[in-house]
Amino acid sequence: MARAGQRTESPATPTFLDSFAEVSEAVESGAGLPEVARAASRALNASVAVVDSSASVLAVACASPEDERAVLSEGDVLELRVADAEVGQLRYRAREEAPPATLLRLVGTMIAQEVERSRAPGRASEAAAAAFIADLLERRVTDRENIVARAHELGTDLSAGASVLVVRANPLQPVEGDWRARVLAVAERGARAVARGSLAAPVELTSWGRSQAGTNAEDELVIVVPGAEADIGRRTAEAVTRELETNMSGYAFAVARSRPASDPVDIQRAGGEAFLAANVAVAEGVSSLAFEDAAAAYRILLPAMIEDPEELRRFHDETIAPLTEYDEQYETELVRTLETYLDEDGNVAQTAQRLFTHRHTVRYRLERVRELTGLDVGSTDGRERLGLGLKSMRVLGILAPRGPATERGAEAGRVPREEKDR
Repeated sequence: MARAGQRTESPATPTFLDSFAEVSEAVESGAGLPEVARAASRALNASVAVVDSSASVLAVACASPEDERAVLSEGDVLELRVADAEVGQLRYRAREEAPPATLLRLVGTMIAQEVERSRAPGRASEAAAAAFIADLLERRVTDRENIVARAHELGTDLSAGASVLVVRANPLQPVEGDWRARVLAVAERGARAVARGSLAAPVELTSWGRSQAGTNAEDELVIVVPGAEADIGRRTAEAVTRELETNMSGYAFAVARSRPASDPVDIQRAGGEAFLAANVAVAEGVSSLAFEDAAAAYRILLPAMIEDPEELRRFHDETIAPLTEYDEQYETELVRTLETYLDEDGNVAQTAQRLFTHRHTVRYRLERVRELTGLDVGSTDGRERLGLGLKSMRVLGILAPRGPATERGAEAGRVPREEKDR
């Protein structure tokens, strides 16, 4: 029997039940995450922070900014789960003794449910935005009034047209949590800092894009920026790039921008431009690219990519595909050698210098290009067809095989190749 005033850790005591009841009441009353976090802080006698799966802080109950920083960086972590899905974390720092494990688990369950409930409107809005953007870019909605009305339902005005951004990001090393959700949150924050009505969502497209190219079939992150002014699209793209550079260290990313479409019906064309620019940006290893800054040959290929991508693919298959297949099978560098040779206007010596190899090796590889494709780089027609084939590959989003020595940041580790390294 416990003495008067003595607190035990048994779940049957009023102290334990009262603590849990306070958190439960905050959840049931619909007071919101901040009040739930404060109730959890009192129940656990700890400073707490609630973080979602993308590492965004949703609510804090701490004694000071210093205490908050300590909780976020050094606090204990409890995963918040609903069924089998992790929805976030409860980070806490006990003020005295560690909170009872059973109470901590029950409080965590209640907070997880509140996090899931608070996310529901956002997910619904994101799903609606994704469906609208997909319909817009796939031309499933084509009349102006319908486009403007659906945009208005999502809180934006597309009556004056819009620009389209495509954002691609990939972690350079393994990461935990839903990093794609974090990319979306960061990119959306940057876009709305300039254009408040911007719509951002991961979108699955079937007509064109990377899934059409046969590469990664992941959803594309698309941002529709309202307004036909050229400056608004540029400033929004710059803001998104800055946010990614500041908040997504350890990631490679590309932000591509279309020209503005002055008519809502023409936004599908803008989407095609943004996708083309994104494919070229990734292929050329640049972090941002506007469609109008892409080479003229790429822009000429835009109608083919949108209207008949299979014809563009057939041209790629007839010219560059045999080289990529050979490179993949034998770990050679025919595509890279051809790219460099054409960039150097057919100068073998400069090509060899850029590739850290011998001139004879370059000539050998170019002969293999002729044997595999039937196109001679020594002829004007051969160079033109092969050059257009390379551009088709980039427009389609098909990446050439690349080994570790050609990855970004690895240039300093390269060494001259021997004649046998063909």
